[in-house]
Amino acid sequence: MAKKVARKARNNKHVAFKGRMVMVGFGSIGQGVLPLILRHIRIKPGQITIITDEMRGGVPEAKRYGVEFIEKRLTRANYRSMLAGRLGKGDFLVNLSVEVASTALVELCQEKGALYIDTCIEPWPGGYTDPNLSVSLRSNYALRENMLKLAPKYRSGPTAVIAHGANPGLVSHFVKQALVNVARDTGLEAKPPTTREGWGRLARRLGVKVIHIAERDTQVSHRPKEVGEFVNTWSIDGFVSEGSQPAEMGWGTHEKGLPVDGARHAFGCGAAIYLNRPGLLTRVRTWTPLEGPFHGFIITHNESISIADYFTLREGRKVVYRPTVHYAYHPCDQAIMSMHEIAGKNLQQQKRQRLIVEEITEGRDELGVLLMGHKKGAYWYGSQLDIHETRRLTPYNNATSIQVCAPVLSGIIWALENPDRGIVEADEMDFDRNLEICRPYLGPVVGRYSDWTPLQDRGVLFPEAVDAENPWQFKNFRVV
Repeated sequence: MAKKVARKARNNKHVAFKGRMVMVGFGSIGQGVLPLILRHIRIKPGQITIITDEMRGGVPEAKRYGVEFIEKRLTRANYRSMLAGRLGKGDFLVNLSVEVASTALVELCQEKGALYIDTCIEPWPGGYTDPNLSVSLRSNYALRENMLKLAPKYRSGPTAVIAHGANPGLVSHFVKQALVNVARDTGLEAKPPTTREGWGRLARRLGVKVIHIAERDTQVSHRPKEVGEFVNTWSIDGFVSEGSQPAEMGWGTHEKGLPVDGARHAFGCGAAIYLNRPGLLTRVRTWTPLEGPFHGFIITHNESISIADYFTLREGRKVVYRPTVHYAYHPCDQAIMSMHEIAGKNLQQQKRQRLIVEEITEGRDELGVLLMGHKKGAYWYGSQLDIHETRRLTPYNNATSIQVCAPVLSGIIWALENPDRGIVEADEMDFDRNLEICRPYLGPVVGRYSDWTPLQDRGVLFPEAVDAENPWQFKNFRVV
C-alpha cells in the first residue's frame, strides 16, 4: 500500500502553469529537474526555454522533451536584452546558473511581473574570490544582506523564492519537522507554530543550542580520479566557488567567545560570524545515523545564516536566543581527493571536471539536520537516499542531485500556489507543503536520537586543549 501511495505521489499534477518558463543554467540540477517539472506541473515543453553558457551534457535530454535551448552566457551587459523579451507578467524564471547575479535577476523579474526561484544567491564573476574585496564582503552573509535589502521594496510583488535547493532550502523544512518531532517526544505541545517568533520560542523551550546540516555522500564510481581532474556528484564550479569563500556559521547566544580566527560582520542582522580561512580547509566534527561520527567541512551556505536569523528571539533590541548553525559536509571520496589537490595549489581549480551520475556504482547521500542541546541529546532528521532507489525514481539524477531537484520542484509549485509573496526564504515558507512534494523523491526520511557530542573521544591519544564550555577555542588542533 505504501509503495502504491508513493507511486501515485510521484505522478501527481500539483498545479497548472500557462505562462513561459525560462531556465537559466542546465547543469546537473537543470537536467535533473526538467523531467520533474514536466511530470508534476501541467506545462507543455514548448513553454520552456533553456539559456545556458555551455551544454555539458543535456542536449539529447532537451531535444527529447522538445524544449528550446539557447547556448549563450548571461553577463552584466546582456542579461536584460536576453531575458526582457522572454519574461512578462505571470512567467517564471528558474535560475540554476553560476556567476549570474541573483539580485539582478530578481529585480528584473519584479519589474516584469515574473516569478523566480534559485538554489543559492550568486554574485557576478569575482564576487566569491576578488582579493580586492574584504573577507566579510566575499561571504554568503553579505550576499544575503544585499538580497534582503530588496525585500521591502517588493513586499507584495511576484513571489521570488530565494535559495531553495537541498541546502539551502529543504533543510530549513527538515529543521521545523525535527523540532515538532522532538517536542512530541519530550512531552511538549507538538502542534507546529504559525509565526516566526513561535518557532523561536519552541526551539528555545526545547533547549536547542546547535544545528548542524550534517551530510555524508558515499557515492562511488568505478573510474578513479585522475591527476588534474575535479570529480564530484554535483556542480563542481558551484562547490569550488562556495568552498573558496570564508567558513561561516550562525552564531548562538550560548557561545562564550569567538573562535581564534573568527570575526563578526560590521553590518546587517548580526546572526552569523565568519572565519578567516576558506571552508574547503575547515573541518568540524559531526554525526549522521548511518555514518556515525565523521569530519565534515564548514562550507558556507545561506541556510547557516538564515536559520540562525529566523530562530532569533529578541527582547527589545537585545538578542536573548539564537542557535549556532552551520553546514558539516563530507562529499564523496573522489571529491575529497579533488579538494586535497586544489588546496595544495592554493585553491586554483583543476582545468578538467567530471560530474559523476550514470557511472556511479554504489553509495548514498545521507543529508539531514542534527539538533543538539535538548533533553534527548542529539536528534538527526533527514534523507538517506541511495543511488539504486534514485534510478528507480527519476532519470538524469544521482542521490545528491535529486535531493536538490525535488525542493526546486516544490519551490516552483509553492510559488505558483502563492504568487504574490515578494522575496521569501525557505524558512518563511510552508514546511509541510514543501515536504509533501519532496518526500516521494528522498528515499527513507528518518529521525534518529543519539548521545553523540563533538567532545566524544577527543584527547584520547594526544592531548587537546579543549574547553568543554567553549569547544571552539581549540589551541593545537585544526579541526574545530
